Amino acid sequence: MKKAGGGVLAIVIIVAILAIGAFSTYNGLVGLDEEVNNSYADLQTAVQRRADLIPNLVNTVKGYASHEQETLTKITEARAKVNEANGPKELSEANAELTRAIGDINVVVEAYPDLKANQNFIQLQDELAGTENRIAVARKDYNGVVKTFNSKVRRFPTNIFAKMLGFLPREYFEADPGAENAPSVNFGYKVINVIG
Repeated sequence: MKKAGGGVLAIVIIVAILAIGAFSTYNGLVGLDEEVNNSYADLQTAVQRRADLIPNLVNTVKGYASHEQETLTKITEARAKVNEANGPKELSEANAELTRAIGDINVVVEAYPDLKANQNFIQLQDELAGTENRIAVARKDYNGVVKTFNSKVRRFPTNIFAKMLGFLPREYFEADPGAENAPSVNFGYKVINVIG
Protein backbone atom coordinates (compact mmCIF):
# COMPACT_ATOMS: atom_id res chain seq x y z
CA MET A 1 0.00 0.00 0.00
CA LYS A 2 2.86 2.34 0.78
CA LYS A 3 4.34 1.74 -2.69
CA ALA A 4 1.12 2.83 -4.41
CA GLY A 5 0.93 5.99 -2.31
CA GLY A 6 4.57 6.83 -3.10
CA GLY A 7 3.96 6.35 -6.84
CA VAL A 8 0.95 8.64 -6.80
CA LEU A 9 2.93 11.25 -4.87
CA ALA A 10 5.76 11.05 -7.39
CA ILE A 11 3.29 11.50 -10.26
CA VAL A 12 1.67 14.47 -8.51
CA ILE A 13 5.11 16.07 -7.98
CA ILE A 14 6.09 15.54 -11.64
CA VAL A 15 2.76 16.98 -12.84
CA ALA A 16 3.20 19.96 -10.51
CA ILE A 17 6.73 20.62 -11.81
CA LEU A 18 5.51 20.38 -15.42
CA ALA A 19 2.60 22.72 -14.67
CA ILE A 20 4.90 25.27 -13.05
CA GLY A 21 7.25 25.03 -16.02
CA ALA A 22 4.36 25.45 -18.47
CA PHE A 23 3.00 28.50 -16.60
CA SER A 24 6.46 30.03 -16.42
CA THR A 25 7.05 29.43 -20.13
CA TYR A 26 3.65 30.82 -21.05
CA ASN A 27 4.13 33.95 -18.93
CA GLY A 28 7.59 34.47 -20.41
CA LEU A 29 6.21 34.21 -23.95
CA VAL A 30 3.38 36.61 -23.14
CA GLY A 31 5.87 39.11 -21.75
CA LEU A 32 8.08 38.89 -24.83
CA ASP A 33 5.07 39.09 -27.13
CA GLU A 34 4.02 42.32 -25.42
CA GLU A 35 7.55 43.68 -25.77
CA VAL A 36 7.37 43.01 -29.52
CA ASN A 37 3.95 44.70 -29.72
CA ASN A 38 5.18 47.71 -27.75
CA SER A 39 8.34 48.03 -29.83
CA TYR A 40 6.32 47.78 -33.06
CA ALA A 41 4.01 50.52 -31.80
CA ASP A 42 7.08 52.73 -31.19
CA LEU A 43 8.29 51.99 -34.71
CA GLN A 44 4.87 52.80 -36.17
CA THR A 45 4.84 56.07 -34.22
CA ALA A 46 8.23 57.09 -35.64
CA VAL A 47 7.23 56.22 -39.21
CA GLN A 48 3.87 57.96 -38.73
CA ARG A 49 5.60 61.08 -37.42
CA ARG A 50 7.63 61.16 -40.61
CA ALA A 51 4.48 60.69 -42.68
CA ASP A 52 2.79 63.51 -40.74
CA LEU A 53 5.61 65.90 -41.67
CA ILE A 54 5.07 65.20 -45.38
CA PRO A 55 1.95 67.38 -45.92
CA ASN A 56 3.81 70.38 -44.49
CA LEU A 57 6.82 69.61 -46.67
CA VAL A 58 4.63 69.21 -49.75
CA ASN A 59 2.76 72.45 -49.05
CA THR A 60 5.99 74.37 -48.54
CA VAL A 61 7.49 73.02 -51.76
CA LYS A 62 4.19 73.53 -53.59
CA GLY A 63 4.32 77.24 -52.76
CA TYR A 64 7.60 77.53 -54.66
CA ALA A 65 7.28 74.79 -57.24
CA SER A 66 3.62 74.28 -58.02
CA HIS A 67 4.41 72.77 -61.43
CA GLU A 68 6.39 69.91 -59.79
CA GLN A 69 3.10 68.10 -59.29
CA GLU A 70 4.35 64.61 -60.26
CA THR A 71 6.97 64.58 -57.50
CA LEU A 72 4.53 65.95 -54.95
CA THR A 73 1.90 63.39 -55.96
CA LYS A 74 4.38 60.52 -55.53
CA ILE A 75 5.16 61.73 -52.03
CA THR A 76 1.49 62.04 -51.12
CA GLU A 77 0.73 58.55 -52.45
CA ALA A 78 3.68 57.05 -50.61
CA ARG A 79 2.53 58.73 -47.39
CA ALA A 80 -0.94 57.22 -47.82
CA LYS A 81 0.60 53.75 -48.09
CA VAL A 82 2.40 54.27 -44.78
CA ASN A 83 -0.92 55.16 -43.16
CA GLU A 84 -2.61 52.06 -44.60
CA ALA A 85 0.19 49.56 -43.85
CA ASN A 86 -0.72 46.43 -41.91
CA GLY A 87 2.19 44.67 -40.29
CA PRO A 88 5.95 45.06 -40.41
CA LYS A 89 6.39 43.90 -44.02
CA GLU A 90 3.85 46.36 -45.47
CA LEU A 91 5.09 49.17 -43.24
CA SER A 92 8.68 48.50 -44.31
CA GLU A 93 7.74 48.54 -48.00
CA ALA A 94 5.65 51.71 -47.61
CA ASN A 95 8.44 53.39 -45.65
CA ALA A 96 10.96 52.51 -48.37
CA GLU A 97 8.67 53.97 -51.03
CA LEU A 98 8.28 57.15 -49.00
CA THR A 99 12.07 57.33 -48.64
CA ARG A 100 12.50 57.17 -52.42
CA ALA A 101 9.79 59.80 -52.94
CA ILE A 102 11.40 62.17 -50.44
CA GLY A 103 14.70 61.66 -52.25
CA ASP A 104 13.05 63.04 -55.41
CA ILE A 105 12.42 66.32 -53.58
CA ASN A 106 16.18 66.95 -53.68
CA VAL A 107 15.99 67.68 -57.41
CA VAL A 108 13.09 70.07 -56.93
CA VAL A 109 14.80 71.95 -54.12
CA GLU A 110 17.98 72.53 -56.13
CA ALA A 111 15.95 74.40 -58.74
CA TYR A 112 14.54 76.86 -56.15
CA PRO A 113 17.19 78.68 -54.09
CA ASP A 114 14.52 80.74 -52.32
CA LEU A 115 12.99 77.52 -51.04
CA LYS A 116 16.25 76.56 -49.34
CA ALA A 117 16.15 79.84 -47.40
CA ASN A 118 12.50 79.50 -46.30
CA GLN A 119 12.27 79.23 -42.47
CA ASN A 120 9.41 76.73 -42.59
CA PHE A 121 11.38 74.58 -44.99
CA ILE A 122 14.51 74.73 -42.83
CA GLN A 123 12.48 73.74 -39.77
CA LEU A 124 10.86 70.84 -41.66
CA GLN A 125 14.30 69.76 -42.82
CA ASP A 126 15.51 69.60 -39.21
CA GLU A 127 12.42 67.72 -38.05
CA LEU A 128 12.76 65.27 -40.91
CA ALA A 129 16.41 64.61 -40.01
CA GLY A 130 15.45 63.94 -36.39
CA THR A 131 12.63 61.67 -37.46
CA GLU A 132 14.93 59.65 -39.72
CA ASN A 133 17.14 59.01 -36.71
CA ARG A 134 14.13 58.01 -34.59
CA ILE A 135 13.03 55.53 -37.26
CA ALA A 136 16.51 53.98 -37.37
CA VAL A 137 16.59 53.58 -33.58
CA ALA A 138 13.01 52.24 -33.42
CA ARG A 139 13.73 49.73 -36.21
CA LYS A 140 16.86 48.53 -34.41
CA ASP A 141 14.98 48.20 -31.11
CA TYR A 142 12.05 46.40 -32.73
CA ASN A 143 14.26 43.95 -34.61
CA GLY A 144 16.22 43.27 -31.40
CA VAL A 145 13.05 42.38 -29.48
CA VAL A 146 11.80 40.26 -32.39
CA LYS A 147 15.13 38.39 -32.42
CA THR A 148 14.79 37.62 -28.71
CA PHE A 149 11.16 36.52 -29.13
CA ASN A 150 11.85 34.40 -32.22
CA SER A 151 14.83 32.72 -30.55
CA LYS A 152 12.68 31.87 -27.55
CA VAL A 153 9.77 30.39 -29.54
CA ARG A 154 12.12 28.30 -31.67
CA ARG A 155 14.20 26.76 -28.82
CA PHE A 156 13.44 23.38 -27.34
CA PRO A 157 11.36 22.75 -25.19
CA THR A 158 9.72 26.19 -25.37
CA ASN A 159 8.93 25.61 -29.06
CA ILE A 160 6.50 22.83 -28.09
CA PHE A 161 4.52 25.13 -25.78
CA ALA A 162 4.81 28.06 -28.18
CA LYS A 163 3.22 26.13 -31.06
CA MET A 164 0.47 24.73 -28.84
CA LEU A 165 -0.31 28.20 -27.47
CA GLY A 166 -0.16 29.99 -30.83
CA PHE A 167 3.09 31.93 -30.35
CA LEU A 168 4.64 32.06 -33.80
CA PRO A 169 7.85 33.80 -34.91
CA ARG A 170 7.32 37.49 -35.71
CA GLU A 171 8.36 39.42 -38.81
CA TYR A 172 11.38 41.67 -38.79
CA PHE A 173 11.16 45.24 -40.07
CA GLU A 174 13.42 44.77 -43.06
CA ALA A 175 15.28 47.56 -44.75
CA ASP A 176 14.52 47.99 -48.42
CA PRO A 177 17.04 46.18 -50.66
CA GLY A 178 19.71 48.74 -51.48
CA ALA A 179 18.97 50.76 -48.34
CA GLU A 180 22.62 50.53 -47.41
CA ASN A 181 23.09 52.96 -50.31
CA ALA A 182 20.24 55.18 -49.17
CA PRO A 183 19.75 58.41 -51.08
CA SER A 184 20.75 61.65 -49.46
CA VAL A 185 18.27 64.43 -49.10
CA ASN A 186 20.31 67.60 -49.47
CA PHE A 187 18.31 70.75 -48.98
CA GLY A 188 21.32 72.99 -49.30
CA TYR A 189 22.35 73.32 -45.67
CA LYS A 190 22.59 69.81 -44.29
CA VAL A 191 22.75 66.34 -45.72
CA ILE A 192 20.15 63.98 -44.34
CA ASN A 193 20.81 60.31 -44.88
CA VAL A 194 17.38 58.91 -45.50
CA ILE A 195 17.21 55.61 -43.68
CA GLY A 196 14.34 53.43 -44.94
